[in-house]
Amino acid sequence: MSLFIYHRGGTTIYMLIYVDDIIVTSSSPEAVTTLLADLKEDFALKDLGKLHYFLGIEVKEDLDSITLSQAKYAQDLLKCVGMLGCKPCTTPLSASEKLSSYDGVPLSPEDATRYRSIVGALQYLTITRPDLSFAVNRVCQFLHAPTSVHWTAVKRILRYVQHTIGLRMHIQKVLSSFISAFSDADWAGDTDDRRSTGGFAIFYGSNLISWSARKQPTVSRSSTEAEYKAMANATAEIIWLEQLMTELGVKVQRTSILWCDNLGATYLSANPVFHARAKHIEIDFHFVRERVMRKQLQVRFISSGDQLADGFTKALPVAKMNTFVRNLKLQGG
Repeated sequence: MSLFIYHRGGTTIYMLIYVDDIIVTSSSPEAVTTLLADLKEDFALKDLGKLHYFLGIEVKEDLDSITLSQAKYAQDLLKCVGMLGCKPCTTPLSASEKLSSYDGVPLSPEDATRYRSIVGALQYLTITRPDLSFAVNRVCQFLHAPTSVHWTAVKRILRYVQHTIGLRMHIQKVLSSFISAFSDADWAGDTDDRRSTGGFAIFYGSNLISWSARKQPTVSRSSTEAEYKAMANATAEIIWLEQLMTELGVKVQRTSILWCDNLGATYLSANPVFHARAKHIEIDFHFVRERVMRKQLQVRFISSGDQLADGFTKALPVAKMNTFVRNLKLQGG
């Protein structure tokens, strides 16, 4: 998928292209009409009018907002798996059980192929369903050798999808171009190799625009190290988003803020005295510290109870899961 930005007569036109599907938008409808007319001279184009559906994503436009939904895609997935009428589940993963590579009976080659196909389809569903990110990332870690326990976990995710099939992402017009991020880590959460899972959620104004739930590539020797690695990943994403905003002609009004619920990691970003204790994460230390020193990033402490990225690092019980979904600005159900 590629994004092209054209400047014509003081007007900026944006084109998002995937194979032969194209989205064209601009602040000037006349500029879009002119561009499409020019393209039709050299290519066979069919103008489908206002954006309603793109690559399995349904788009609904209101007066000052848009909603993105994959309800039809989710319904088709459930139908394909034969779980369209399954019993709903209120959470995608059990908060009291840990998945392991050594639990369960290995699946047959045919069932293992089916497992990988379904998990791949669930990955695409996370485009508009960030609440599924951690659960899908977790079952992706067993693609090489799935077992009956992992298949049960995938079916639970599908039952949760059935329960929340109407959830959609709501993006509304905001006056503030302020970027705020929340980073979190579940220290040594994987019982097989004791690697941590890091996650972040990044908001533009009140709109969620980027998120991640990913297992860290190395073992962290402390919770501060795990949290700092998650902060570094979030910082890299903030930098990329700020650069994208600049290319789109959007001026970021204030210094971006990164919220973290680990005091050690928060102090480490601002206090060079801690450097001697952090040689094992020296690259991440300098990466974040440089942004803070240049006043291009603020790192602030937030209590664990208010941490919005909590659901990207661990399985949550029902009450916390519902709060997590609300914090992500997902609507419907």
